[in-house]
Amino acid sequence: MERILYLYALPYDPDYPVLCFDERPCFLIGDKIAPIPMQSGQVKKEHYIYEKNGSCALLAAIEPLTGKRIAEVYERRTKKEYALFMKQLANAYPDAKKIRLVQDTLNTHDISAFYENFQAKEAFELAQRFEFYFTPLCASWLNMIEIEFSALAKQSLNRRIPNIEQLKKEVLAIVKERNKKQIKINWQFSIQAARTKLNRHYKAVNPDNKKL
Repeated sequence: MERILYLYALPYDPDYPVLCFDERPCFLIGDKIAPIPMQSGQVKKEHYIYEKNGSCALLAAIEPLTGKRIAEVYERRTKKEYALFMKQLANAYPDAKKIRLVQDTLNTHDISAFYENFQAKEAFELAQRFEFYFTPLCASWLNMIEIEFSALAKQSLNRRIPNIEQLKKEVLAIVKERNKKQIKINWQFSIQAARTKLNRHYKAVNPDNKKL
């Protein structure tokens, strides 16, 4: 946790951009009975019966200090999709010496995905572009991409979308608009704040931490 909080506190450096990445499952839900058309002054009304049309995955990354976002919607979220998305990220920062990437410990989030989907030379070169920072277990709140996912859910993903084509069109349009506005994230939780507010956890590791 402290390693990530230290990273968030660093000043902007184009040679070492800090990005936050994660995946979000999206369930495709359709109406079996057409909803009642919206009327002025009334909320939309839909029938409780719905149909499941499968699922897809939203892969996204955000650079909090610049407001730059990159997102893709895939039918699945396997090592292949992860490798393809990491290649897209690397291409988006051609001049960066290292891309500092915050992500969780999902078993697909590993450079083995590069070697399983690209030739060894390309896989190695892609791996060299990244410096990975992994969030602790049960600490997804440390990853700022979750803030972006929350915004996307409120604008689109919290309602019924019947197919992947419509979902992709809507989500990528919102991402494009937020990119244009350069909406940044101002992270406030610091190492010192963590040591104070989560002190009981520090003391559980080492009793001397009661002095923090």
